[in-house]
Amino acid sequence: MVGHCIDDVIHDKILNPGRVIPKSSVSFQLNVQMFLSKICLFYPSEPLDVKTKFYNSDKDDLFLEVQIENISHSTVFIREVSLKLPEMYTEEALNTLNLEGEDECTFGTRTFLQATEGRHYLYHLQFKEEYLEKARTLSGLMEMGKLEIVWKRELGEMPMLHTVPLRREAPSCGELKLSLEKIPDTVAREEPFQITCKITNCTDKKMKLLLKMFDTTSVRWCGCSGRKPGRLKPGSSLSFTLTLLCLQLGLRSISGIRVIDTTLKTKYCYDDVANVCVLPSMVNMKS
Repeated sequence: MVGHCIDDVIHDKILNPGRVIPKSSVSFQLNVQMFLSKICLFYPSEPLDVKTKFYNSDKDDLFLEVQIENISHSTVFIREVSLKLPEMYTEEALNTLNLEGEDECTFGTRTFLQATEGRHYLYHLQFKEEYLEKARTLSGLMEMGKLEIVWKRELGEMPMLHTVPLRREAPSCGELKLSLEKIPDTVAREEPFQITCKITNCTDKKMKLLLKMFDTTSVRWCGCSGRKPGRLKPGSSLSFTLTLLCLQLGLRSISGIRVIDTTLKTKYCYDDVANVCVLPSMVNMKS
């Protein structure tokens, strides 16, 4: 009727904060059927500031650090923090301590964050066995799934979902990656010691390898240079042990490893692959 109004308030819940575009529509009739539609745009404030960082290791795994901070002026209750990873990964949460035979959360029984308070979460990610060879050839920016945080402001309130997409830059290891599996922290001067290396074929072609070692001013390699580790398939790895000794005291760099692909006549040079602390020999000190 003329002069009358409808005063109804419509309530709704926003489950995932961020950009929200609600659309309201009203139909009414004068002489003909009329229709009115309006679109609004607003950004609800998010109380959580989330930072993520990936750490690569020399092995076929990586670590994810998650930092969550309450940047609002009120208390926020953290109900759940979970990862949704791609199919090729498995996860292990490192956020518990074993106390008296029982696993307890590192944050205790508290489920809330006061204003400006933060938490750190750590996860260990590994490739599944069936995806291991494929993973060794990955490079560039990779989609790593998402991090989901379920939170709420008040007890009894409907939980909200905060989603953080995860991406990481796969380390570029070139065509042939060399990593150390075993190396001592300290060695004695002029006394032989061993290191265990692993080489990985990061290409899509087979390699026929030749291994050579070259002496430096502080390092002498023992044994015959020019051994043949054999053929290496794409994405596969092989390990080998080398013997060497250091001539100078102090922190010394291990260099002089050369791997040659005899099929394509390509040489790969590996210098400064690790450092060892060289101490005086006890035999020489006694003499």
